[in-house]
Amino acid sequence: MSSDRSVRSLTALQSSASTARVLNLMQTHKKFKEEPELSASPFFKNKVMDRCLIIKHRLRKDEYFNFKVPPQNTTKILIPIDGGDLRYGAQSFFVGQNDYEKLLMDCFGDDLKPGSRDRMVLDLVASLPSLDPFLLKEFLAKNDITPANAYFAISDGDVQRMIEFVRQEIMALVTLSSGGGSGSVAYASRLVEKLLSNTPDAGFEPLRDTLKLTDQEYSDGMFCWRGFLYYKWVLKDLGKPLGEIMVEIQDTQGRGARSSDAATYIPKARGNIQRALMSTSSNVQGLLDVYNRAYNDLTVNGKPTTFRTFLLEAPSMFYQLGEQLGAMQHIISFWRYRFPAGAKRLITYDDLMDVFLEFEDSLGFVLEAA
Repeated sequence: MSSDRSVRSLTALQSSASTARVLNLMQTHKKFKEEPELSASPFFKNKVMDRCLIIKHRLRKDEYFNFKVPPQNTTKILIPIDGGDLRYGAQSFFVGQNDYEKLLMDCFGDDLKPGSRDRMVLDLVASLPSLDPFLLKEFLAKNDITPANAYFAISDGDVQRMIEFVRQEIMALVTLSSGGGSGSVAYASRLVEKLLSNTPDAGFEPLRDTLKLTDQEYSDGMFCWRGFLYYKWVLKDLGKPLGEIMVEIQDTQGRGARSSDAATYIPKARGNIQRALMSTSSNVQGLLDVYNRAYNDLTVNGKPTTFRTFLLEAPSMFYQLGEQLGAMQHIISFWRYRFPAGAKRLITYDDLMDVFLEFEDSLGFVLEAA
């Protein structure tokens, strides 16, 4: 990648909002610099770390040398050199790469040593398949980490819509366990509050006993069940914007001079991205259908065995679902942040090429399998 392209890519990241693939802590501090809550409840207590960008990254072949055993996906830490402007460059490294402990100590000192609070937070972030703000916030809270709300930028309206979606989703389970009646709605509300709380295990003990799960199996399964419900809601909400953005990706033209690289790459990339988005949407729906069938067997057919299997397998499926749906969320968020709905889509051919390269990187798990 050329130096100019590297600068443009960093600048695009710097100005974008956080997405399911990028946690932009630097942008949070710029946008909410007057918020005392950021100092009172930081994401990371180390001030340099708290202004980094954290990126879910699909490893490229020329990056394999950083690992003894290269993973497909990793978490990348990007540290702005001047602390506030990526145009001047950034230091970057991957979680778990060769000399990882030395890199952490050199950059952040004892604040990121094993066992420290910030190291625990970084390890938790790295363990997730996606940086989706809702699940990231919930996962940290499950581990008693509660950064300021500004880091997540989740609207109260979205939270309420999510709660209502979950309430409707579990009404069948409420009817099954309570026999229906006038108290079902109130009971559903209490179960929703439990399911979306920091201790979702509580309140569902009869289900755990029925499914014959250990405490750990039940705890892990419940968190992932919550994740599946959230992702089901997200996919439902993504339908309209995904269709709009696929049309815009096809129609958007660059401005100004066009290099031979851009002329060759852009038309091919349009088709690759659209096919990959359609395939990813289908894959996500397939994973969600595993849950739908298991839940239907439990609540309609009275067969708890399928739901038990789902809860046991949910953690591994949750990571597949998070990676794939996270890529879709990232592309929609990144594109819409770059091109607000209804606004003219003004972009140079080189910048459009960089956007498409970013999208192909996000969808690499589909493109490589094609």
